[in-house]
Amino acid sequence: MRNLCTFASNIRYYMDNYQIISAPTTGTFAQRLQHLYISVSTFLNNEDKEGRHLQYAKVFLSDAANQEQELLSSVLMTECLQQAAYTIIQQPPVGGAKIALLVKTSSEKPGFQLHAMRLTDEEAAHQSSYVQTIMLFDKYLAATRSQGIELNTHCVRTWIYVRDIDANYAGVVRARNDIFRQHGLTIDTHFIASTGIGGRTGERNVLVAMDFLTYPDIKEEQKVYLQALDHLNPTHEYGVAFERATRLDFPSGKQQFLVSGTASIDCHGEVVHVGDVRMQTRRLLENIGSLLHNGGATMHDIKYFIVYLRDLADAHDVEEILNELHPDIPHILTLAEVCRPKWLVEAECIAEK
Repeated sequence: MRNLCTFASNIRYYMDNYQIISAPTTGTFAQRLQHLYISVSTFLNNEDKEGRHLQYAKVFLSDAANQEQELLSSVLMTECLQQAAYTIIQQPPVGGAKIALLVKTSSEKPGFQLHAMRLTDEEAAHQSSYVQTIMLFDKYLAATRSQGIELNTHCVRTWIYVRDIDANYAGVVRARNDIFRQHGLTIDTHFIASTGIGGRTGERNVLVAMDFLTYPDIKEEQKVYLQALDHLNPTHEYGVAFERATRLDFPSGKQQFLVSGTASIDCHGEVVHVGDVRMQTRRLLENIGSLLHNGGATMHDIKYFIVYLRDLADAHDVEEILNELHPDIPHILTLAEVCRPKWLVEAECIAEK
């Protein structure tokens, strides 16, 4: 198990830059890593000239069992990504790249910690998705306890990756609900922005992996929980516990909007446009826009989209809608099961003002 984090205490407003960088679509994995290393190191060198430095990287792999160890020993990792926080997950990039990155650079020191919590094969063996989720929360709490970090205040976002999500998501939901109740996260207080999505590590017994985004200096009054009740119902109405979106208000005046995984859902919690991925994509974008509007932002403030598809055959249709409606917003499409079978597509994003 690896605990990957980076942190600093001073939060000041500077320009952040988000970039999606993919490997070529031909060649061995080693060859693609080498090409990606050249692209990433060139990008980071240019960013350094502008006074921006790597804050974190999210790595999407197509086959973690065969690729992760090679990645970890590559120059891409040792000379580029290990200088900051990173997380690795199997969610195959659409288009055949085998590996793609979402990287953030900034001229400020990061005021956050990113913990990529993973179980070993031995830890996960014979454990249900419910138990594995409890174990991951416990690992996070143990890793942050000495800093005085509290789950209900300082953790502002999670990503929960679930192998075979149609079978294992129910156990994850129950475990999260139980943990949240223990820490005072209820419908009368608040939850945490989150994405619960298909994904896996390279370990055969692992059913669940998690990433935690934490701001050790954040105060509750700096958070605003966003709703769009004319578009989306509260999540607790269908038994899950997460915020649709959270706005963070920093002392510098900067605002960051953490938009959870969002799908084609209506104000009654029903799936909209069943079977039509193009209309589902339009609806989820409309839902995201409504959430941002509630917090005083617009779609123009979005820095990137991560888009999850249940079916690779839908990629062209989704790509067309994204390029039609938001051609200037970087995005990456990955193959990852959405938590309800009738949801064909889901997206998350970060916006900043």
